Amino acid sequence: MGFIWSLIVGGVLGAIAGMIVGKDVPGGIIGNIIVGFIGSWIGSSLLSDFGPVIGGFAIIPALLGAVLLIFIFSFIIGRRKG
Repeated sequence: MGFIWSLIVGGVLGAIAGMIVGKDVPGGIIGNIIVGFIGSWIGSSLLSDFGPVIGGFAIIPALLGAVLLIFIFSFIIGRRKG
């Protein structure tokens, strides 16, 4: 159950990060969930003791990690297409 909760929180944070960056990753909602989950994990790992924790992720660092990863991912994919 904890893993499902982490996927839900990672997906929500990925969707929020996509809105903040203004770009969407390929794959739609599944892509946002995957990139949001990985970015949330990276952000929470780097700054784990900062902010409230929901679903195993510290919310503020997880959001920052997801924003950063979506920005980097969309930049790389945009370069590859053009």
